[in-house]
Amino acid sequence: MTAEVGTELPELVVRVTRADLVRYAGASGDFNPIHWNERVAREVGLPGVIAHGMLTMALAARAVTGWTGDPAALLEYQVRFGRPVVVPDDDSGAELTVRGTVAALLDGGRARVDLTVTSEGEKVLSLARAVVRLG
Repeated sequence: MTAEVGTELPELVVRVTRADLVRYAGASGDFNPIHWNERVAREVGLPGVIAHGMLTMALAARAVTGWTGDPAALLEYQVRFGRPVVVPDDDSGAELTVRGTVAALLDGGRARVDLTVTSEGEKVLSLARAVVRLG
């Protein structure tokens, strides 16, 4: 794979449903009720049930690994959690959109990819960056 500064990754759109949250809770062991109980989520000041931050982070990384074609090419990855992804109790859930751009070419055949991750038009991850091995 070759890339230059400004190369855009294919946009990734993912739907996250309450069923996805249940599966993720089982896999991760994170059964915090804010991820499945509307009443508890609202009692702590959230707008509703929210997706696990690490699930959101992992789904965003999927855009990078899909572009590289090799999950092992992802060398570094960081995000800041800016806003929760609210997952409604319906069949369609929440939509997560991930866009990425090669922001810099680095030594050693590496590139920095900056990500923009939104849900409902709002940025949910900030300073989302990945360093990948090109080639």
